[in-house]
Amino acid sequence: MSAAVTRRITVVTAVHAPSARFLPEAYRSLCEQRLPDGWEWEWLVQQDGHGDEVGSYVPDDARVSFRQGRAGGPGVARTMALARAQGPYVKVLDADDQLLPGALGRDLAALAARPDLGWATSRALDLLPDGSTAGFPGDPEEGPIERGTVLGHWSANGFRAQVHPATLFVRRELLLALGGWMALPASEDTGLLLALDAVSRGWFTAQAGLLYRKWEGQVTGRPAHTDPVEREARMAVVAARARALAEFGWRYG
Repeated sequence: MSAAVTRRITVVTAVHAPSARFLPEAYRSLCEQRLPDGWEWEWLVQQDGHGDEVGSYVPDDARVSFRQGRAGGPGVARTMALARAQGPYVKVLDADDQLLPGALGRDLAALAARPDLGWATSRALDLLPDGSTAGFPGDPEEGPIERGTVLGHWSANGFRAQVHPATLFVRRELLLALGGWMALPASEDTGLLLALDAVSRGWFTAQAGLLYRKWEGQVTGRPAHTDPVEREARMAVVAARARALAEFGWRYG
């Protein structure tokens, strides 16, 4: 692998037809990022399913790779995109979200300076339909997040993590070692976050790095997402996986 490839951040985006119209805004936010000399990004856009509704929204840029695949949810789409990932770090960017200025550089600085840390997150702001933003209560202080901290908070606070999985920046090899995103119809990103928390220390950046769009068509707003029977099952398997990883004793760093 060449030096140029090893100094690349892979940004992974799962997209389906309803969210495709937001891709140009996600792309603009990515183009506004500034990285240290010698670093670059690539953007892997993976459609969850086949069809002609998405391709026209994908920008014509050599740094952008677009593929389609069988529908299986965002976790499947992101994991399939990893087949094309070339960088040592992977950044999540959902199709309807936007990076804030400096987010990629701050993520990179956090992990590059601390080889014992496996992942990083940052503060997120809700982007509301009227264009205003709102913060999340209970953000941790900036700095390292010790193993097990996220699971403990999540378990004690109604299955709400104190850091947002949509802001995840992670070492690619660690992501692959954990199997990518969980095979769940939803909460697949929380499942990955808790698995990472079980085996590795992380980092939280207090400066906001993401605008998390709230809109009528988003998957997390649909009734199926809050169905109590499914939700209980999702939370049970997410917790069981994280606890099993912790008990096995394998550690990163």
